[in-house]
This record gives sequence, structure tokens and C-alpha cells, in this order.
Amino acid sequence: MAEIFVPDGSWTFDGETLRIVPGGDRGVHELRKQLGELTIPLAAISSVSFEPSRKGGSLQLRLRSGTDPLADVAAGRLTEPADPYRLAVPKDRAGAASYLADEVRTYLTMEQTPDTPAESFLLPGPAVPISATAGDGTVSFDGHTVRLDWTMFAKEVKRAMGSQTFASQDLTGVEWAPQSGMNYGRLRFHLNGAASAKSPEEDPHCVSWGVQRYGGSTVLVAAAVLARLPRHPRRPAALPQAPAASDERETLLRRLADLEGQDATLRRLGELGELYRSGVLTDEEFGSAKQALLRRLSGDG
Repeated sequence: MAEIFVPDGSWTFDGETLRIVPGGDRGVHELRKQLGELTIPLAAISSVSFEPSRKGGSLQLRLRSGTDPLADVAAGRLTEPADPYRLAVPKDRAGAASYLADEVRTYLTMEQTPDTPAESFLLPGPAVPISATAGDGTVSFDGHTVRLDWTMFAKEVKRAMGSQTFASQDLTGVEWAPQSGMNYGRLRFHLNGAASAKSPEEDPHCVSWGVQRYGGSTVLVAAAVLARLPRHPRRPAALPQAPAASDERETLLRRLADLEGQDATLRRLGELGELYRSGVLTDEEFGSAKQALLRRLSGDG
């Protein structure tokens, strides 16, 4: 038995499974707290390492592709505080962390665990029912049906279509991406025979957000849905890239993007105020984010 207990959480390995429990401290990311305890079979593990640093280091677990719906849908886009498979280790616990990593690697070698993609998920994904609200909508999933309800931030095209519901058996895939730069975060559902709108803000099968990094717990909803899709598709195939445009066309597109960027920034200011009023953001977070958006709107950012 190898184990480590630190403020960030605990990892316990018994030779067959790795048990991960998030810490209860205020600094532990809400995504990890909501996800809760994880029990990972050895067959799902690709590698584990201890990465030392001046203040201690971190344990990092990597899973085989196709074994965990959360790892598949997040695709490495969760940063360290939100990543359930990374554990921050203080300096005085570095020895225990290194020992645990060595133990897991030893068993991986002994059991000759393959590093190839798995045919089916070995982890069940987040428990259902589950829901999340972010940006322009609320998404809920009960294990069989996905429901999208629009907030006041949704564009008219979405509100005009009303709430959307569809059975998981009608889905061909689920796509999730965090908010990044001027790109809105999104949780998009791909339905059999239905084409997606170009913009997440106009797609009635998509919840989008522009202020929260991860859109609350939308990534957990995405993982819960992915775990229960009939054939467990990993991720939608990438769309073919359009041919290179002429200089004149690129200039026009840039001008249109500038206008859309201003509109997006104004909408994000509205979202920011709503998050502050609801208590999601602190005074400091609200002030910092507001100033950043105002600078962007004036062209200084």
C-alpha cells in the first residue's frame, strides 16, 4: 500500500486501484470537489510521475485514451488547479509522492498494462442527474435526456426556439472547450442528421459562455453524457479546413471579427455583472475582470 495525504487531497494505491480524493480546503478547485472521489483501475493508467519543484512538486497521472470520459472530453485543457489527476505536493511530502509514483510504475510493468486506446470506458463518468449553468444557458442530464434552457444572455435566435430536449440515443457526439481569449467556451451536442450552426452563440444545441473559464461544471456534464452515449464516440471529427483566402477577403473578415469582438465584449460585461450579483465572483475578481474587458473594448488590451 502506497499513500499520500496533503491539503490538496489524497492518493492511495493498493496494487489494483488508485483512489483519489480531493481535499476540503478552500483553495481546492470546485470542479474537483464536485467530481468527488475517483477509483481508477490499474488497467486505465498509462503513466504516473512526480514532477519536483522548488516548493515541492506535483503528482501527475495520465490515463489511457478511451478509459475515462472526463479525460477524453477535456482533452488536456484543464489547468493544474482543476485537474483531478494532478496533486500539489508540499516539500516535506515529496518523498512519499515519489514513492507512490514508483509503486504504480512497478505494477504497470509487472501487469504489462497496454498503453493503447481502450475499446470501452473503464471509469463510469460523473454521477447523474447533473446540471450546470453558464453564459447563455443551463444544461441538465438525467442519464437519458439532455435539456437546454436559455438564460437572459442567450441570443434571440436561441430564445425564439425555446428549450431544447433530446435523448442520448440520438446523439453522435459531445464537444466541450473552455473560454479562451476572445473565443467563447462551449458545450455542444451533435445530433444525428442535424448540422451545427457556425457560431456557438447561435447553435440551439450548444451552451456558450464568455466569462467563466470552464463554464461552471459544464465539463462534468459533458463527461456524464459522453460516458452514456450508445457507441462511446470520443470526439467529433475535425471539420475540413477552408482553403486560404485572398488578402482582400482576409481584411474584410478581420474587420467583421473586430465588430463581433466588440459585441462579444459588451455581452461579457453583462454576464460579469450577473455573476457578481449572484455571488459567483468576489469584489476583487469582478473589478479585475471588468477592467480587463473595458480595456479590450477601448482597444488598449
